[in-house]
Amino acid sequence: MPKKTKGIHHITAIVGHPQENVDFYAGVLALRLVKKTVNFDDPATYHLYFGDEGGNPGTIMTFFPWPNARRGKIGAGQVGVTAFAVPQGALAFWEKRLEAFNIAFSKVVRFGELYLQFEDPHGLQLELVEREGGASNTWQFGDVTPEVAIKGFAGATLLSKQPERTAELLECEMGLEKAAEEGEFIRFRSTAEIGNIIDLRKSVAPVGQIGVGMVHHIAWRAVNDEDQYEWKKQLERAGYRVTPVRDRHYFNAIYFKEYGGILFEMATDPPGFAHDESFETMGEKLMLPAQYEPDREKIEQTVLPFNVRQVDFIFRKD
Repeated sequence: MPKKTKGIHHITAIVGHPQENVDFYAGVLALRLVKKTVNFDDPATYHLYFGDEGGNPGTIMTFFPWPNARRGKIGAGQVGVTAFAVPQGALAFWEKRLEAFNIAFSKVVRFGELYLQFEDPHGLQLELVEREGGASNTWQFGDVTPEVAIKGFAGATLLSKQPERTAELLECEMGLEKAAEEGEFIRFRSTAEIGNIIDLRKSVAPVGQIGVGMVHHIAWRAVNDEDQYEWKKQLERAGYRVTPVRDRHYFNAIYFKEYGGILFEMATDPPGFAHDESFETMGEKLMLPAQYEPDREKIEQTVLPFNVRQVDFIFRKD
């Protein structure tokens, strides 16, 4: 019997200017900036983490802001759409909020659920959908209260170069249940209440190109280091080339490219985001791992400053 991941741990994307990114995800979507740090593989670039009040697994959207970088192209080998879950009855609030910020959106029904589809300022494809599962997000920003706040991920839509192989991985190795098929999509479900739905497109799109407005990778939950070690061994036995464990300070990570071309990660739930600053002050200070502390002054002069602020506008992409 295969191991079963609880579902999505986090999703990481590439965006443009950090202030535009923060204005949208904190100012418009009212997620909490739970960590401001740097890309551990490229310390001249921020790594920004947004989520619920505690930055719990299944709620964490993270970003590498690359100002002036080229725009990517959505296609096979990528996460095509990232979906957020809101409480039952909250979609009308979000429709009005998107209209107030002049954010164009469309409505689509998939597997009997109504989705609001829209883009962030840098072209990232997003959705909102009502879901019963998952705890309320107690973070309050502006007029976005826990009664309507984004709870975390509803799921993601995967665009694969080899959908049959990706489906086999999700079901036979990752332990997701094949729940339904409808039109172009196969739906898979994990055991968690949040970040538990994957819709896999059955047709093959042209190959995507990484850049601004694209998801870089999707991370799945491992309970702890021991569980992650077991995942590594299972995936290697299945023929996947898995990286050594990498210390990301807030979780440990292993990575592999699945046969459909999508970069997968297995990330540990612990230790979380409050171990190097208090729960109350998470996200306020630039936090650096020990190896980069000697370069703090240089790094702070390199990365662009930004503020979490109330906004009445958003940056409009060309």
